[in-house]
Amino acid sequence: MKTEKVALVTGSSRGIGREIAIRLADIAGGVAVHYHRNKTAAAEVVRLIRLKGKACFAFRADLTREKQAVGLVRNVEGRFGRIDILVNCFGPFLLKPWEKLTGPDWDLILRGNLHSAFFCLKAAMPGMRKRKWGRVINIGYGRAEQLGAFPNITPYAAAKTGLLILTRTAAKAEAASGITVNMVSPGLIQGGRLPSGGRFESSVLGTPFDVAKAVLFLASEDAEAVTGTNLIVSGTWKM
Repeated sequence: MKTEKVALVTGSSRGIGREIAIRLADIAGGVAVHYHRNKTAAAEVVRLIRLKGKACFAFRADLTREKQAVGLVRNVEGRFGRIDILVNCFGPFLLKPWEKLTGPDWDLILRGNLHSAFFCLKAAMPGMRKRKWGRVINIGYGRAEQLGAFPNITPYAAAKTGLLILTRTAAKAEAASGITVNMVSPGLIQGGRLPSGGRFESSVLGTPFDVAKAVLFLASEDAEAVTGTNLIVSGTWKM
């Protein structure tokens, strides 16, 4: 286990994170599954990964809290001996008109989508620097680079745009250490939520598997020269 790549996927008990964790087991020797509340769902992901013959354990943490986020990274390192691939997928979503937002709403979404990634990234960096190899993939939002109005998802859009800035900053800072930092930005994924009155129109939507395939590429040796990029996986949504 000490010589094999180990991946930590936050928010991997369901949805996109679940798919990423299961697919990463194809290229990693071990996968750490993170969950916040749904222990049963996390246990099922662990079961599926172990069926592939890979080491896998579930870890609980509230990643909006720095102490717990750092503790998650340390617990994974304690169990596996290392973290080579970090996928920051955890991030609550809130669909709410901006004029109805409260301070706690804003704080939850910013801390869940931006602060959590910062906490985990910073905690995982020392080990990656020591080994001169690392892959960090942050899960963003397909319109994170469009600095427009987002009246129904204001804090979410602000957090994901901030995450892109964090991604590119860390990519530039860590390049000399053999660490790549990228973002994969899904658009509206099949089965996802639309604002009230919204419709799918004629868009060809992506799936969680499509997002996972993009993550696998960026986590691989083939992506050695790819860093600071924002890989949008959204089909023709909002094209």
